[in-house]
Amino acid sequence: MNRYLIVFLLLFTVPSLYAQVIGEKHYPPFVIVPLGVRGGLDESNLSSYMVAAGGTDDYICLDAGTLFAGIQKAVDNHVFQGPASAVLRSRIKVYFISHPHLDHVAGLIINSPEDTAKNIYGLPSCLNVIRDKYFSWQSWANFADDGEKPQLKKYHYAPMTPGQPEKIAGTSLTVKAFPLSHGTNYESTAFLVENGGRYLLYLGDTGADTVEHSNRLHQLWEAVAPLVKTGQLSAIFIETSFPNEQPVKSLFGHLTPDLLMQELAALNKTAGTEDLHQLSIIITHRKPSGNQEETIRRQLEGHNPLKVRLVFPEQGRMMGF
Repeated sequence: MNRYLIVFLLLFTVPSLYAQVIGEKHYPPFVIVPLGVRGGLDESNLSSYMVAAGGTDDYICLDAGTLFAGIQKAVDNHVFQGPASAVLRSRIKVYFISHPHLDHVAGLIINSPEDTAKNIYGLPSCLNVIRDKYFSWQSWANFADDGEKPQLKKYHYAPMTPGQPEKIAGTSLTVKAFPLSHGTNYESTAFLVENGGRYLLYLGDTGADTVEHSNRLHQLWEAVAPLVKTGQLSAIFIETSFPNEQPVKSLFGHLTPDLLMQELAALNKTAGTEDLHQLSIIITHRKPSGNQEETIRRQLEGHNPLKVRLVFPEQGRMMGF
């Protein structure tokens, strides 16, 4: 095995060793470990992404549909060493939940007895549901420090104000929240994560503005357009749940390939760029019923007028941006 292959393997399997071989200044701004990439059916692979500043082992978790199964897959792929339970307890510092649908919170709820004390960040509309419907003693033990008594006080709810940056203790990351529309009168969230002047944008479930009769994606595009123009925004994690054949009335607050490209065109216009070829678009929340995942991928790759780099994340496989 030649030395260049060895260095590559160290980068994408054992981050702490990579720093010794090459040096931290060569890390990408962000390292991402997808714990779950699908939007349904497979309960072992639901929306959840660990994100850390390059060169560190201090992760935040964006959504938590699947935790343990995804961490175990990452351990099997040599991304992490040691038991999955130890990674859960020590590597994940906080959770950011985009909305409280089960495919975005089930891992958090089920793994709570084995977890350590952490903050759960989200918009108040999201945290209120977790408090009142899940950690309620009727659905599950109350592992939080608010809500029904007795309170086991493991988790602390940290409500976010849209557009206000939150510096995340124990990491070098700062996160802002932006509301999204996810079906009639239902709120989801986008999280803008910053590290040293570089950014990635993670969107929870969202419908297109034209379908939702909303301007929330437009407002989000206006907020991040300056970062697109300067090249500071490295990647956008955004859902594409259904193929183009899905009737509008049956989208339930989700995107199709055509609707995604429509929204990216709106972002491009807002940013005033020629195209978005410098951006990586990470496709999340594909629903795997039948052959939908393959159809979605084919339709996206077949109609990509802005020449964005399409990335289809794999559970337990590290990525860097």
